Amino acid sequence: MILAILGLSLAMCDSNTENTSKDHEIADSTKTNKTTVMTDTVQKTDEEWKKILTPEQYRVLRQKGTERPFTGEYENNYEPGTYVCAACGQELFKSDTKFDAGCGWPSFYREAAKGHIIEKIDLSLGMKRIEIICSKCGGHLGHVFDDGPQPTGLRYCVNSVSLKFIPGKR
Repeated sequence: MILAILGLSLAMCDSNTENTSKDHEIADSTKTNKTTVMTDTVQKTDEEWKKILTPEQYRVLRQKGTERPFTGEYENNYEPGTYVCAACGQELFKSDTKFDAGCGWPSFYREAAKGHIIEKIDLSLGMKRIEIICSKCGGHLGHVFDDGPQPTGLRYCVNSVSLKFIPGKR
């Protein structure tokens, strides 16, 4: 039952998997990544990550897992503030770019700063998607799709467990 719900939710979030935005660069595993990567990267061993992350955070951020839809802490959070990477604290999204996509995961139409998120083609689960990764620590965040609202037309579909929310001004 849970697998059926997850499959249905992934299908809803994956309804449109081709990104067409011209300023939206994607890293191909067979090509050099064109996205600017921060120079102050965080590198830890698996054992070090396991000591600082919860088991669920480790599964999602380090092993590219997905939390169950409609269960995440931030899915329905619309308070003003900033969303940062749960592993390294890098700023990822501002609350004023969050919207309700109805897919079960927090969704944003723009990253907080260019270069804070790396995009990589993901061919897992028998479909083509664009994975989003924290550029500072390499943590898996979720996926991005081109069915979001204007002004970008993008939908960053993010696992709540990969985020921490810092309340404050938008």
